[in-house]
Amino acid sequence: MGAKAALVSAATMLSRVLGLLREQLFAALLGASAFADAFVVAFRIPNLLRDLFAEGALSAAFVPTFSDTLKNQGRERAVRLANAVIGAVLVVVGGLTLLGMLFAPWLVDAMAPGFASVEGKREITVLCTRIMFPFLPLVSLAAVTMGQLNAQERFGPPAFASALFNVVAIVGGAFLYVAGAHDEQAVIGWSVFTLLGGAAQLLVQVPAARALGHRFRLLLDFADPGLRRIARLMGPATVGLAATQVNLFVNTIFASQVEGAPAWLSYAFRLMQLPIGVFGVAVATIATAGLARRAAERDLEGMRQTLGQGLRLVAFLTVPAMFGLIALREPIVRLLFQHGRFLAEDTVATAWATLGYAVGLYAYAGVKVVAPAFYALDRARLPLYASVSAVAANIAFNVLFFPVLSFVGLALGTSLAAALNFAILIWAFRREAGMRLGATAAHLGRVVLAAVPCALAAILVVDALEGWLGVEAVWARIVSVGLAIAAGGLAYAVACKILRVGELEELVGFVARRLRR
Repeated sequence: MGAKAALVSAATMLSRVLGLLREQLFAALLGASAFADAFVVAFRIPNLLRDLFAEGALSAAFVPTFSDTLKNQGRERAVRLANAVIGAVLVVVGGLTLLGMLFAPWLVDAMAPGFASVEGKREITVLCTRIMFPFLPLVSLAAVTMGQLNAQERFGPPAFASALFNVVAIVGGAFLYVAGAHDEQAVIGWSVFTLLGGAAQLLVQVPAARALGHRFRLLLDFADPGLRRIARLMGPATVGLAATQVNLFVNTIFASQVEGAPAWLSYAFRLMQLPIGVFGVAVATIATAGLARRAAERDLEGMRQTLGQGLRLVAFLTVPAMFGLIALREPIVRLLFQHGRFLAEDTVATAWATLGYAVGLYAYAGVKVVAPAFYALDRARLPLYASVSAVAANIAFNVLFFPVLSFVGLALGTSLAAALNFAILIWAFRREAGMRLGATAAHLGRVVLAAVPCALAAILVVDALEGWLGVEAVWARIVSVGLAIAAGGLAYAVACKILRVGELEELVGFVARRLRR
């Protein structure tokens, strides 16, 4: 799993780094202004549906069904299933997109009730929402193609597809910046390039799918047994995978009452997406394919081993990232975003939001690894219960924390809700599959101990360098953050060696083999 995860991690790392560059351009163009808030909310509406239906529930239900069909019924039948799913997506998601564009004003009012109090803010949000709603069917089709490729262990093209999405957005953002676009022109142009990026994400995967034998034929067969199984799994899966996105939706309702808060929370969550995407999603992608294959073979012991290995790898990678992000949150935000219209006070606010999100990093990534195990077992109701519990908890945390901590309380509540979601899933899988968690918990404890000197080393180095070099020059920020991350990484590696964390040797061995080649 480690080698495959490294490949996906490299591709996802490229995508996330490009995503950060995209956010830097966005910050320089719009900062944390009312127009930045408008785009964040407008994109969140189709993006929420994408995570729920396309890259969330559809992928979780499609991959195990496609894998089972491919193994037990042959490639021809599997290709027919994929075409049936594509036909259903065009009808169902296409219809949903038309409705979303029609009812965009009501959707914006529901998600951001505070925007109505600022002149013009609601109207520009509605316009951007309508521009970007077709993003949903594009990424839904991309998710089906991605599922086919991942189920056949072709992980590279899907992983690089999201990088191309960011490339299109970066090119568009650079054009807007050079052209001197501001405010309304910039936010409308950014919305158009976001839509074009979704189209590129789909098209770049098509050659790889054709190379594996897929030939698209428009097929509308809602009675197809495989399609019906996917639909049956998607209902609970939609709720089961929805916790983080629904919680973000709830957070937006609260955050719309504070000028700049939607943008601050969005920038902070973008920082979270780097370790989640590079580590959590990469491990989850490999684990999902392995779990689906072992479920098709009725190999429960193999599923337990795959999940345990995935959880240990996620802990090894995300826990030091969590500690490091907490330690370096303000220097990192300053380095990445404090340019153009993004001001010093925006850096402080975004750093506080980052702290609230960062404490839940391991839980976010862990959910992505554990949840697919239930869909592979055809036990989709259990993640549903966990997700509903997490959403209820997040609403309670928002009501409790928002009056005291403002938007920071929203980020913290999301993290605590993710931790609850993860805990319920782990407990449920232990009961469902008889998985022993003692070794996994002991491994997590060693990783946490190793991450403490990582954070301390990073803090000491960044404080010393910022005191010496200052924080005004971009080169000084790069040197301070870069050396602090290097010091933290070295301290973590030494601590893992002392505590005998096995994944360190696996990673070193993989790098050594690559270098020899």
